[in-house]
Amino acid sequence: MAEEYKAERTITAVFKEEQQVNDVVRRLIDQGVSRDHVSVMGRDFQSQTRISGFISKKDVILGGLRTGAVFGSLFGSILSLLTGVGVLFIPFVGSVVAAGPISAVLLGAATGALAGSAGAGLASVLTTLGMPEEKAAVYETRVKAGEYLLMAEVPANKSDEYKGAIENAHGEEIHVTDRALPRPCPGRCNSPEELSPEVRAHLSEDAQSTFIKRYNAVFDDTEDEMKAEQAAWETIHQQYDEDENGIWSKQKVTA
Repeated sequence: MAEEYKAERTITAVFKEEQQVNDVVRRLIDQGVSRDHVSVMGRDFQSQTRISGFISKKDVILGGLRTGAVFGSLFGSILSLLTGVGVLFIPFVGSVVAAGPISAVLLGAATGALAGSAGAGLASVLTTLGMPEEKAAVYETRVKAGEYLLMAEVPANKSDEYKGAIENAHGEEIHVTDRALPRPCPGRCNSPEELSPEVRAHLSEDAQSTFIKRYNAVFDDTEDEMKAEQAAWETIHQQYDEDENGIWSKQKVTA
């Protein structure tokens, strides 16, 4: 029986070139990092088909990339290795492609920070994930400049090994956070109390129930936490609007 992968720390780094991202993602996966715990983010990933249409602060497009129906092939075949892809507008940065667990974080718990006050943006989100403010600001600036952010959630006892691999692949501004990215539930959600604070704080009680119902339905069908989380947030976006505090609480009126 395969040993369960334990994600306990998050290594974050910046890469200047897209090919470097391709190479380091493949290298990490080959060395044992779970593909479900690798995230990448960037503005200028290459696409065979032009990304068109206006994407607002609150409009996050998910799902189409998994079938190729919306955006075609982005940055080679790397997206096919990672779970979950989103495109969203981040203040001060612009439209960003995010793949892996960070896409769900940006879609869900971080939405209020992204669409909030004039001072909000990617740095605000990264700070809530445990990064020092000065490091988060560097990451935001470099993503805005067209570089690429990598985040790998790794076991604590192998963090030095994987950090070394990232350094050897020309990663810069490397930072290690002593926790993994937040997930909504430890497997199936049995009650609102099991929702992570990062998720629960952005949902009204009714929205929490809606989230859990959709999450569990997809999780029971797929046993895939990432797919369940994405589906749950998609349902929240379809059925609710945010209030002035960034909480999904206002039910949409449907015909």
